Amino acid sequence: MDLVRHLRYFTVVAEELHFGNAAIRLGMAQPPLSQRIKRLEEELGVRLFDRSARQVRLTEAGRLLLGEAREIVARVDRLHELARQGEGTVLKVGLPPDLAAAAIAALVAGFRETNPAVRLAPAEIWTADQVTALAEGTIDVGLVRHPVAAPGLRFGQVLAQPQGVLLAEGDPLTGVGEVHLADLAGRELLVPPQEGEPGLYAELLSECRRHGYVPVQVHEGAGLGLVLAGAAVAFGPKVELPGLAWRPLLGSPITCRVSTAWRQAVAAPIDELVDDFSAVAVRTLKESAGMTDEGAVSVRRISRRPGMLA
Repeated sequence: MDLVRHLRYFTVVAEELHFGNAAIRLGMAQPPLSQRIKRLEEELGVRLFDRSARQVRLTEAGRLLLGEAREIVARVDRLHELARQGEGTVLKVGLPPDLAAAAIAALVAGFRETNPAVRLAPAEIWTADQVTALAEGTIDVGLVRHPVAAPGLRFGQVLAQPQGVLLAEGDPLTGVGEVHLADLAGRELLVPPQEGEPGLYAELLSECRRHGYVPVQVHEGAGLGLVLAGAAVAFGPKVELPGLAWRPLLGSPITCRVSTAWRQAVAAPIDELVDDFSAVAVRTLKESAGMTDEGAVSVRRISRRPGMLA
């Protein structure tokens, strides 16, 4: 068990005295948070909270532990900061695990051009884990997917990218120009993991249902093996891969929205580097991934509705 991480969860729940609010603050679902607090209680052999249907209260053991937990978490954060200072200026960045390799390479190269003396340290982690890592200070800036609930964070410019459907090359739908979501009926769907992308997961399934597609089964993951095998379909930007076919979705009902995210209070010189990375991310994602300003995508979707002039 990662004791420090579990103590960090404990301090947030102790401050909120509400598991739902604490989960939102940590950028994670409530059930995993409750499980981790329970595991910490089992590890320590004491009950830290009195839970009832109406309120959550610290036990005496919880009150005694809270001060020590805060001190341990603060010391670990300080150790990380000292280690970073010892190796020169490093900007720790969180990126989605399924972000295209070409886009990651372009991000790294673009940042190096503007900040050659700074080492960029990217980590591939999902949005919910990025929110937690930002709160803990283990990353300085992230590239997150919306919608995301994180009251303690600031967000950069939101970019959007209409998604098409990825199919096995032998799927009958590869022969049509545009695919309606309802045409996917009877097929299983591959989506990013719910725990890592809770906002995106809920939004995707809601849009599918709204347009007449209820997946036979929903699989969670980042790899496209199930799609290649013809066992599922997935949503994503246009790609050219052996064994796969991409088709646009009629009306562009599925849109991926991303932005950078960082803590509200960031010390120098990291604050300037975060601004630089955000600017590079916007420019790079527009150039290498074909993303556009969120408002532009909304206008384009409206203009393509049946019966309306483009």
